[in-house]
Amino acid sequence: MQALKQNHPSPGYRLAADIGGTFTDIVLEGAGRRWSHKTLTTYDAPERAILDGIDVLLSQAGISPAEVSIFVHGMTLATNAVLERRGARTALLTTEGFRDTLEIGYETRYDAADLMLVKQKPLVAREYRLTVRERMSAQGEVLLPLDERDLERVAGELRRLEVESLAIGFLHSYANAGHEERARDVLRRKLPDLSISLSSEVCPEIREYERMSTVCANAYVQPLVARYLRELEARLKASGLACPLLLMTSAGAVMTLDAAMAHPVRLVESGPAGGSILARQLAEEQGLPRVLSFDMGGTTAKLALID
Repeated sequence: MQALKQNHPSPGYRLAADIGGTFTDIVLEGAGRRWSHKTLTTYDAPERAILDGIDVLLSQAGISPAEVSIFVHGMTLATNAVLERRGARTALLTTEGFRDTLEIGYETRYDAADLMLVKQKPLVAREYRLTVRERMSAQGEVLLPLDERDLERVAGELRRLEVESLAIGFLHSYANAGHEERARDVLRRKLPDLSISLSSEVCPEIREYERMSTVCANAYVQPLVARYLRELEARLKASGLACPLLLMTSAGAVMTLDAAMAHPVRLVESGPAGGSILARQLAEEQGLPRVLSFDMGGTTAKLALID
């Protein structure tokens, strides 16, 4: 406990930052005061805007980096990467016969009255959707063992396609993740630099479309988000800011740096969640039972109904 107090001697100072499509906002709070700084987002290196803003605020407050006890970070980096299709070159490995689940979805139209409706293309194009022979039952029983020899072919295809990130989503893996985990281990030995996401870890829920679409989104943004967070962590430590760094999730909670790098899909609605939480707090302070909040960003606009 004494060591913890030495590392974080001033629990009163809290730091927060939010990266948006146009601006990056940094706020420092403590000793009964609050300082804020707004600067343009630095797309080539998003951490640069945050670090520059932190320097400004620490100077204004007259404190050292060691006096900050916690840093909470929200962002729209993952959101914008998905919307603008700026993610990694991603492939999907799934059970033989199910490569088109990602495109078929529910076979529904989200606007049934629009005769000219054009559906969004999946994050993973058909040529990047690979299959392997294996099958689990809904109870998690092995109906068809994973064909590990077939993974040799898969590894060759991933090399040929120059894939950066791989999503693995097998049928009924929520009940038994054994085949997904084995496929990951085999492919990781053959392709050590490949980023791999498992649907049984990212979204262990029934129904293959939910798991496949979610794990593909996770794999799509993982290299981008992981690179950014590793660089941010290294530069924060180099600047003397050794406090815990927590990332805001889409649900308005917080997660650790390691968890965020493993499951960046949980950060996709991080920025909108922060605005909704603030609107709810302001509504409570003003005694307003029903509030509609509107958050206009540089890339997206967000609406929230607080009841």
